[in-house]
Amino acid sequence: MPAKIIDGTAIAKDIRSEVASSAAELYSIHNVKSGLAAVLVGDDPASTIYVRNKGRACEEVGIYSETFNLKYDTSQKEILSLVDNLNHDPKFSGILVQLPLPEHIQEGEITRAIEPSKDVDGLHPTNLGLLLSGEPRLIPCTPAGVQQILLRSGYDPSGKHVVICGRSNIVGKPLSAILGQKKVGANATVTLCHTGTMDLPTITRQADILIAATGRPNTITADMVKPGVVIVDVGVNRISDSTRQRGYRLVGDVQFDEVLDIAEAITPVPGGVGPMTIAMLLHNTIKAAYLNINQTI
Repeated sequence: MPAKIIDGTAIAKDIRSEVASSAAELYSIHNVKSGLAAVLVGDDPASTIYVRNKGRACEEVGIYSETFNLKYDTSQKEILSLVDNLNHDPKFSGILVQLPLPEHIQEGEITRAIEPSKDVDGLHPTNLGLLLSGEPRLIPCTPAGVQQILLRSGYDPSGKHVVICGRSNIVGKPLSAILGQKKVGANATVTLCHTGTMDLPTITRQADILIAATGRPNTITADMVKPGVVIVDVGVNRISDSTRQRGYRLVGDVQFDEVLDIAEAITPVPGGVGPMTIAMLLHNTIKAAYLNINQTI
């Protein structure tokens, strides 16, 4: 029997509805309107579309949003100055600096300049440190989305062996910390694999839950998974396809067709983790607004 297709778009819709309710409550009870400031440097088409979609999503759930468009050659000093102004602007409970930044910009310095309580990407060292210490505040959006996908589709990671392929600061590392916590919705045994892992297929075949975040198309093949595994594919890769009008198609890090009859469940690309990332950004933005008035959601 083919694997169950986990509908990330539907799960994300539920989370957006919850965020909309929280935004309305925040305003009606506390007279506070949550706001997201998005900083876009340059005119990268993918980043531009992504930021535009985030703005539309904010509007749908009742979060004020504003995009600050900067030229590609904007200096490090100018970006830092803008971030500092946004840190002190009460209109914004959250700040997002869209990555990647131009090569002449030091991304780490920009990330560290964001006030941790407004860091809705969850990538400031303070927020990552709180996550690692078991006191999470604002959690990176994609890893948080992966956890919600598992929980809301009935695949609680507690007690399971979770194998994560990819050790990026944005996905792999924080996700391993999230799922390894001694908390409800986590409590998994986590193995974090990477380019230096020896005999990767032997390890991936042990996974009850396999999370692919390698950034390379079709890395996980049928011989690398065991029957009944649950697969979450974080990858979004463009590959050439002359049969498509746009000349390419999107694929994940997993050979979807190969593993479909082996796995118990799998997220598609697109329509899996992608919509969840924006949903969790909205969640973090409203959560930051509550935190700034010493409330929780």
